[in-house]
Amino acid sequence: MSTIQALTRDTKTKGQVNDLRNKGDVPGIVYGGEEPNEKISITNKELKSLINKENYLSNVISISLDGKEQKVLTRSITFDTVTDEPIHFDLMRIVKGGKIILEIPVKFINNELSPGLKRGGVLNIVRRQVELRCPAENIPNELVVDLEGLEIGTSIKISSIKLPENVTPTIQGRDFVIATVAAPTVVKEPEKPAEAAEGEVAEGAEASAESGDKTSTDSEKADADKTKEEDKSPSDKK
Repeated sequence: MSTIQALTRDTKTKGQVNDLRNKGDVPGIVYGGEEPNEKISITNKELKSLINKENYLSNVISISLDGKEQKVLTRSITFDTVTDEPIHFDLMRIVKGGKIILEIPVKFINNELSPGLKRGGVLNIVRRQVELRCPAENIPNELVVDLEGLEIGTSIKISSIKLPENVTPTIQGRDFVIATVAAPTVVKEPEKPAEAAEGEVAEGAEASAESGDKTSTDSEKADADKTKEEDKSPSDKK
């Protein structure tokens, strides 16, 4: 566990706090336990390195303040709405024997060893974090779900995850689902109903028949006119 160097600050006005920020430091507070709250500051660079670490809100860190090391948890960080730079932070002391409620991230491993996922199944994640009640000295960084051997249709519940000693979910009374290995979803173009297809064939045939009848009728009319002309007597032709 790396140690972050912190300094005690004696800022009393908004102007003093802004001067602190202009120098590249970020103001913050350490609280918790029987000791009084302490106003401190950390360099912007060190605070950003803390933020860039995975799951920084659930990781126990150590700060050195006035030659004394303290184990703390990052409880909140405030960012400037325009520049998105950190402008304040809260740290909570880890008090031995105490308990704390934290949202711990869930990590899935061995995706390639799941027969269900190999056959095209989908990992449907219901909870990416689980809220746990943890002893201050035994806080897990993450909950690990091993997908090896899981088939399509498998539900991964909280009971299947091994929790550290004395760590319990805040949700009690039910074995809630963390994730499932679901069947693949394939969108197929709907088939044309048989009746419609037959209707189209029938309409096509009827149209062809009507076209044929019309052609035949025109031919018959021409023959009839020709016969009628031939049947006229010579006197009629005059």
